[in-house]
Amino acid sequence: MSDGIVDPVDQPPEYETDTPVLYSVTDRIAWVTLNRPKFHNVQNSQMTYALDDAFRRAVDDDDVGCIVLKSDAKHFSAGHDIGTPGRDFHSSVDRRLMWYDHANKAGAEKAYIREQEQYLGMCKRWRDIPKPTIAQVHGGCIAGGLMLAWVCDLIVASDDAFFQDPVLQMGFPGLEYFAHCHELNVRIAKEFLFLGERMPAARAYEMGMVNRVVPRAQLADEVLKIATRISQQPRLALQLAKQACNHMETLAGKNAGIDAAFGYHHFAHANNTLVKGDYIAGFDGKKMAEANKKQSGED
Repeated sequence: MSDGIVDPVDQPPEYETDTPVLYSVTDRIAWVTLNRPKFHNVQNSQMTYALDDAFRRAVDDDDVGCIVLKSDAKHFSAGHDIGTPGRDFHSSVDRRLMWYDHANKAGAEKAYIREQEQYLGMCKRWRDIPKPTIAQVHGGCIAGGLMLAWVCDLIVASDDAFFQDPVLQMGFPGLEYFAHCHELNVRIAKEFLFLGERMPAARAYEMGMVNRVVPRAQLADEVLKIATRISQQPRLALQLAKQACNHMETLAGKNAGIDAAFGYHHFAHANNTLVKGDYIAGFDGKKMAEANKKQSGED
Protein backbone atom coordinates (compact mmCIF):
# COMPACT_ATOMS: atom_id res chain seq x y z
CA MET A 1 0.00 0.00 0.00
CA SER A 2 1.07 3.60 -0.55
CA ASP A 3 1.70 6.52 1.78
CA GLY A 4 2.90 4.36 4.65
CA ILE A 5 -0.34 2.40 4.98
CA VAL A 6 0.16 -1.27 5.86
CA ASP A 7 -1.95 -4.21 6.98
CA PRO A 8 -2.34 -4.15 10.78
CA VAL A 9 -0.65 -6.96 12.66
CA ASP A 10 -3.19 -9.74 13.17
CA GLN A 11 -2.30 -10.70 16.72
CA PRO A 12 -5.25 -9.97 19.01
CA PRO A 13 -4.23 -9.45 22.64
CA GLU A 14 -5.33 -11.82 25.38
CA TYR A 15 -6.71 -9.72 28.21
CA GLU A 16 -6.58 -11.29 31.66
CA THR A 17 -9.47 -9.13 32.89
CA ASP A 18 -12.40 -7.15 31.56
CA THR A 19 -11.98 -4.62 34.36
CA PRO A 20 -8.40 -3.25 34.33
CA VAL A 21 -9.66 -0.29 36.37
CA LEU A 22 -12.13 -0.43 39.26
CA TYR A 23 -14.37 2.47 40.23
CA SER A 24 -16.37 3.31 43.33
CA VAL A 25 -17.64 6.38 45.17
CA THR A 26 -17.96 6.87 48.92
CA ASP A 27 -18.72 10.13 50.72
CA ARG A 28 -17.90 12.44 47.76
CA ILE A 29 -14.64 10.64 46.95
CA ALA A 30 -14.18 8.66 43.73
CA TRP A 31 -11.77 5.75 44.10
CA VAL A 32 -10.08 4.76 40.83
CA THR A 33 -8.14 1.54 41.32
CA LEU A 34 -5.60 0.10 38.87
CA ASN A 35 -6.46 -3.57 38.48
CA ARG A 36 -3.85 -5.61 36.64
CA PRO A 37 -2.21 -7.09 39.75
CA LYS A 38 -0.79 -10.12 37.95
CA PHE A 39 1.34 -7.80 35.85
CA HIS A 40 2.04 -5.08 38.45
CA ASN A 41 -0.42 -2.70 36.80
CA VAL A 42 1.53 -2.19 33.60
CA GLN A 43 -0.51 -0.01 31.28
CA ASN A 44 -1.90 -1.27 27.99
CA SER A 45 -4.46 0.49 25.81
CA GLN A 46 -7.27 -1.34 27.56
CA MET A 47 -6.22 0.13 30.91
CA THR A 48 -5.60 3.60 29.47
CA TYR A 49 -9.10 3.95 28.10
CA ALA A 50 -10.64 2.38 31.20
CA LEU A 51 -8.81 5.02 33.23
CA ASP A 52 -10.15 7.74 30.97
CA ASP A 53 -13.66 6.34 31.40
CA ALA A 54 -13.28 6.35 35.18
CA PHE A 55 -11.98 9.90 35.30
CA ARG A 56 -14.79 11.07 33.02
CA ARG A 57 -17.32 9.33 35.24
CA ALA A 58 -15.94 11.14 38.30
CA VAL A 59 -15.95 14.50 36.52
CA ASP A 60 -19.57 14.02 35.40
CA ASP A 61 -20.76 13.12 38.91
CA ASP A 62 -21.64 16.30 40.82
CA ASP A 63 -21.52 14.33 44.06
CA VAL A 64 -17.78 13.68 43.59
CA GLY A 65 -15.51 16.33 45.10
CA CYS A 66 -12.14 14.56 44.93
CA ILE A 67 -10.62 11.69 42.92
CA VAL A 68 -8.10 9.18 44.27
CA LEU A 69 -5.97 7.04 41.96
CA LYS A 70 -4.67 3.96 43.73
CA SER A 71 -3.62 0.33 43.42
CA ASP A 72 -4.38 -2.75 45.47
CA ALA A 73 -1.57 -4.72 43.78
CA LYS A 74 2.04 -5.18 44.93
CA HIS A 75 3.05 -1.98 43.16
CA PHE A 76 1.35 1.24 42.13
CA SER A 77 2.43 0.72 38.51
CA ALA A 78 5.47 -0.85 36.85
CA GLY A 79 5.08 1.28 33.71
CA HIS A 80 3.90 0.59 30.20
CA ASP A 81 3.00 -2.87 28.93
CA ILE A 82 5.89 -4.11 26.81
CA GLY A 83 5.39 -7.84 27.11
CA THR A 84 2.22 -9.28 28.66
CA PRO A 85 -0.36 -11.29 26.67
CA GLY A 86 -2.55 -8.20 26.96
CA ARG A 87 -0.09 -5.94 25.20
CA ASP A 88 -2.22 -4.30 22.52
CA PHE A 89 0.28 -2.05 20.74
CA HIS A 90 -0.95 -3.22 17.33
CA SER A 91 -4.67 -2.84 18.06
CA SER A 92 -6.93 -0.08 16.84
CA VAL A 93 -8.76 1.75 19.61
CA ASP A 94 -11.79 3.95 20.07
CA ARG A 95 -9.74 7.15 20.15
CA ARG A 96 -10.69 10.11 22.37
CA LEU A 97 -8.37 12.77 20.97
CA MET A 98 -7.95 14.21 17.49
CA TRP A 99 -5.44 11.66 16.18
CA TYR A 100 -5.87 9.12 13.40
CA ASP A 101 -5.52 5.35 13.74
CA HIS A 102 -1.98 4.10 14.39
CA ALA A 103 -2.54 0.38 13.79
CA ASN A 104 -2.17 0.46 10.00
CA LYS A 105 0.76 2.90 9.86
CA ALA A 106 4.30 1.93 8.97
CA GLY A 107 7.67 2.87 10.41
CA ALA A 108 8.14 5.41 13.18
CA GLU A 109 4.72 6.92 12.49
CA LYS A 110 2.97 4.02 14.20
CA ALA A 111 4.44 4.52 17.67
CA TYR A 112 4.46 8.31 17.33
CA ILE A 113 0.73 8.52 16.63
CA ARG A 114 -0.21 5.93 19.25
CA GLU A 115 1.79 7.67 21.96
CA GLN A 116 0.48 11.10 21.01
CA GLU A 117 -3.00 9.77 21.77
CA GLN A 118 -2.48 7.30 24.57
CA TYR A 119 0.51 8.63 26.49
CA LEU A 120 1.15 12.33 25.91
CA GLY A 121 -2.40 13.35 25.04
CA MET A 122 -4.06 11.40 27.83
CA CYS A 123 -1.63 12.70 30.44
CA LYS A 124 -2.28 16.29 29.43
CA ARG A 125 -6.00 15.58 29.46
CA TRP A 126 -5.86 14.03 32.94
CA ARG A 127 -3.66 16.81 34.33
CA ASP A 128 -6.47 19.24 33.49
CA ILE A 129 -9.27 17.26 35.17
CA PRO A 130 -11.32 20.04 36.81
CA LYS A 131 -11.48 18.26 40.16
CA PRO A 132 -8.63 17.62 42.63
CA THR A 133 -6.80 14.32 42.14
CA ILE A 134 -4.60 12.40 44.56
CA ALA A 135 -2.18 9.61 43.68
CA GLN A 136 -2.00 7.06 46.51
CA VAL A 137 1.37 5.40 45.85
CA HIS A 138 2.90 2.32 47.39
CA GLY A 139 5.57 -0.04 46.12
CA GLY A 140 7.03 0.73 42.73
CA CYS A 141 6.08 3.77 40.66
CA ILE A 142 8.24 3.09 37.63
CA ALA A 143 8.60 4.78 34.22
CA GLY A 144 5.04 5.03 32.83
CA GLY A 145 3.79 4.73 36.39
CA LEU A 146 5.38 8.11 37.08
CA MET A 147 3.14 9.65 34.45
CA LEU A 148 0.02 8.50 36.27
CA ALA A 149 1.26 9.93 39.57
CA TRP A 150 2.62 13.15 38.09
CA VAL A 151 -0.66 14.17 36.45
CA CYS A 152 -2.33 14.10 39.86
CA ASP A 153 -2.47 17.22 42.00
CA LEU A 154 -1.15 15.57 45.14
CA ILE A 155 0.99 12.48 45.72
CA VAL A 156 0.77 10.69 49.04
CA ALA A 157 3.20 7.78 49.37
CA SER A 158 3.88 4.97 51.77
CA ASP A 159 7.33 4.67 53.31
CA ASP A 160 8.02 1.60 51.15
CA ALA A 161 7.28 3.40 47.89
CA PHE A 162 9.96 4.22 45.35
CA PHE A 163 10.08 6.19 42.10
CA GLN A 164 12.21 5.33 39.09
CA ASP A 165 12.68 6.08 35.40
CA PRO A 166 15.15 3.46 34.10
CA VAL A 167 14.36 3.79 30.38
CA LEU A 168 17.79 5.14 29.39
CA GLN A 169 18.68 1.44 29.22
CA MET A 170 16.34 1.30 26.23
CA GLY A 171 17.96 4.30 24.56
CA PHE A 172 15.32 6.86 25.58
CA PRO A 173 15.89 10.25 27.24
CA GLY A 174 13.06 9.48 29.64
CA LEU A 175 9.39 8.61 29.57
CA GLU A 176 6.94 10.27 27.18
CA TYR A 177 5.36 12.75 29.61
CA PHE A 178 8.69 14.40 30.42
CA ALA A 179 7.79 16.33 33.56
CA HIS A 180 11.01 15.41 35.36
CA CYS A 181 12.43 18.94 35.48
CA HIS A 182 9.20 20.31 36.96
CA GLU A 183 8.77 17.53 39.49
CA LEU A 184 12.43 17.74 40.53
CA ASN A 185 15.24 20.25 40.59
CA VAL A 186 17.00 20.02 37.20
CA ARG A 187 20.24 18.66 38.66
CA ILE A 188 18.32 16.03 40.63
CA ALA A 189 16.30 15.21 37.51
CA LYS A 190 19.54 14.54 35.63
CA GLU A 191 20.72 12.22 38.41
CA PHE A 192 17.33 10.48 38.40
CA LEU A 193 17.61 9.86 34.65
CA PHE A 194 21.35 9.28 34.19
CA LEU A 195 21.59 6.67 36.95
CA GLY A 196 18.09 5.24 36.68
CA GLU A 197 18.18 4.45 40.38
CA ARG A 198 15.22 4.07 42.67
CA MET A 199 14.32 7.22 44.56
CA PRO A 200 12.85 6.27 47.96
CA ALA A 201 9.69 8.03 49.01
CA ALA A 202 11.55 9.89 51.76
CA ARG A 203 13.92 11.50 49.26
CA ALA A 204 11.08 12.21 46.83
CA TYR A 205 9.42 14.09 49.69
CA GLU A 206 12.61 16.07 50.34
CA MET A 207 12.74 16.99 46.65
CA GLY A 208 9.14 18.26 46.72
CA MET A 209 7.78 15.58 44.39
CA VAL A 210 5.66 13.95 47.10
CA ASN A 211 3.32 15.75 49.51
CA ARG A 212 3.38 13.29 52.39
CA VAL A 213 5.04 10.00 53.33
CA VAL A 214 3.41 7.74 55.90
CA PRO A 215 3.84 4.14 57.08
CA ARG A 216 2.29 1.65 54.68
CA ALA A 217 -0.36 0.65 57.20
CA GLN A 218 -1.50 4.27 57.50
CA LEU A 219 -1.51 5.13 53.79
CA ALA A 220 -5.18 4.50 53.05
CA ASP A 221 -6.32 6.37 56.17
CA GLU A 222 -4.10 9.34 55.42
CA VAL A 223 -5.37 9.62 51.86
CA LEU A 224 -8.96 9.30 53.06
CA LYS A 225 -8.40 12.12 55.55
CA ILE A 226 -6.93 14.42 52.91
CA ALA A 227 -9.51 13.55 50.26
CA THR A 228 -12.36 14.07 52.72
CA ARG A 229 -11.09 17.54 53.64
CA ILE A 230 -10.66 18.50 49.97
CA SER A 231 -14.09 17.17 49.00
CA GLN A 232 -15.70 19.54 51.50
CA GLN A 233 -14.23 22.64 49.84
CA PRO A 234 -16.28 24.71 47.34
CA ARG A 235 -16.18 23.02 43.93
CA LEU A 236 -15.58 26.12 41.83
CA ALA A 237 -12.91 27.47 44.15
CA LEU A 238 -11.04 24.15 43.95
CA GLN A 239 -11.26 24.14 40.16
CA LEU A 240 -10.05 27.73 39.88
CA ALA A 241 -7.17 27.15 42.28
CA LYS A 242 -6.10 24.09 40.29
CA GLN A 243 -6.43 25.95 37.00
CA ALA A 244 -4.35 28.84 38.33
CA CYS A 245 -1.57 26.56 39.57
CA ASN A 246 -1.49 24.59 36.32
CA HIS A 247 -1.37 27.85 34.37
CA MET A 248 1.70 28.92 36.34
CA GLU A 249 3.42 25.69 35.28
CA THR A 250 2.41 26.35 31.68
CA LEU A 251 3.87 29.85 31.86
CA ALA A 252 7.09 28.29 33.15
CA GLY A 253 7.29 26.26 29.94
CA LYS A 254 6.11 22.86 31.14
CA ASN A 255 3.98 21.96 28.12
CA ALA A 256 6.49 23.27 25.59
CA GLY A 257 9.28 21.31 27.25
CA ILE A 258 7.26 18.11 27.39
CA ASP A 259 6.36 18.46 23.70
CA ALA A 260 10.03 18.92 22.76
CA ALA A 261 11.14 15.95 24.85
CA PHE A 262 8.41 13.82 23.26
CA GLY A 263 10.07 14.47 19.89
CA TYR A 264 13.44 13.40 21.30
CA HIS A 265 11.79 10.27 22.67
CA HIS A 266 10.52 9.32 19.23
CA PHE A 267 13.84 10.05 17.58
CA ALA A 268 15.15 7.40 19.99
CA HIS A 269 12.36 5.01 18.93
CA ALA A 270 13.37 5.48 15.28
CA ASN A 271 17.06 5.08 16.07
CA ASN A 272 16.38 1.87 17.98
CA THR A 273 14.58 0.49 14.93
CA LEU A 274 17.51 1.35 12.67
CA VAL A 275 20.26 0.15 15.00
CA LYS A 276 18.59 -2.61 17.05
CA GLY A 277 15.87 -3.69 14.63
CA ASP A 278 13.16 -2.96 17.19
CA TYR A 279 11.63 0.29 18.41
CA ILE A 280 12.19 -0.59 22.08
CA ALA A 281 15.71 -1.92 21.51
CA GLY A 282 14.82 -5.58 21.84
CA PHE A 283 13.49 -5.30 25.38
CA ASP A 284 10.32 -6.95 26.61
CA GLY A 285 8.77 -6.82 30.06
CA LYS A 286 10.86 -9.67 31.46
CA LYS A 287 14.17 -8.38 30.08
CA MET A 288 13.47 -4.87 31.31
CA ALA A 289 12.53 -6.12 34.78
CA GLU A 290 15.72 -8.20 34.97
CA ALA A 291 17.89 -5.30 33.81
CA ASN A 292 16.17 -2.99 36.29
CA LYS A 293 16.68 -5.39 39.19
CA LYS A 294 20.34 -5.85 38.26
CA GLN A 295 20.86 -2.11 38.08
CA SER A 296 19.13 -1.67 41.43
CA GLY A 297 21.30 -4.34 43.08
CA GLU A 298 18.45 -6.76 43.75
CA ASP A 299 18.90 -10.51 43.82
